[in-house]
Amino acid sequence: MTQAKSSPADAYTLILEAIDVGVFKPGDRLVESDLAERFGVSRTPIREALQRLETQSLLARDGRSLIVASLDHNQMAELYVVRRELEGLAARLAARHATSEEIAVLRGMVEADQALVDDPPALARANRRFHKQIHLASHNRYLVQQLDLVHRTMALMATTSLAARGRGQIALGEHDGIVKAIEDRDEDAAYAALKDHISIAFMTRLKQDADTRESLG
Repeated sequence: MTQAKSSPADAYTLILEAIDVGVFKPGDRLVESDLAERFGVSRTPIREALQRLETQSLLARDGRSLIVASLDHNQMAELYVVRRELEGLAARLAARHATSEEIAVLRGMVEADQALVDDPPALARANRRFHKQIHLASHNRYLVQQLDLVHRTMALMATTSLAARGRGQIALGEHDGIVKAIEDRDEDAAYAALKDHISIAFMTRLKQDADTRESLG
């Protein structure tokens, strides 16, 4: 019964979510039959979903196999440039268009996330929710679509910058500043605060990568 109701969109969402939460990591091989059994759907929608993910560069070819793609240094830098600008724009528009209820939700997220500061995986999930809420508060569907694509690609990074020592607490302080600017309806301050937040996250990730190379060398 489940298989009869399955669709490529369902299969695509299931695989994408598994990549996003780290069930499938960069370099992992994805096999049609294994995925069909895992998710309880037929192989045809799985095949179509894999083709779609490959087209979006979330999967890559390794011989005849499909693997979860990974980002090299240049790709990561390019992604952060785009993310910084789009996220900044989302914050600017949120300061202009967000309802009082949306702002209250953002404030509540910042306060609630303090309990997660020592749990990087949970904080990373909360961080995604926080940023998504800002995207939605921009009230610009086209911007939300582009940011969804950026954040899907972010899932190709095997680690979170929030795992760096002390980064979680600092990031929450940055979130507080972003929400304060949105609460004040200060578009320029919201834009700058979110851009700075992304820049610091990028620098943190670069340091993590450098430390990893040093430990391996």
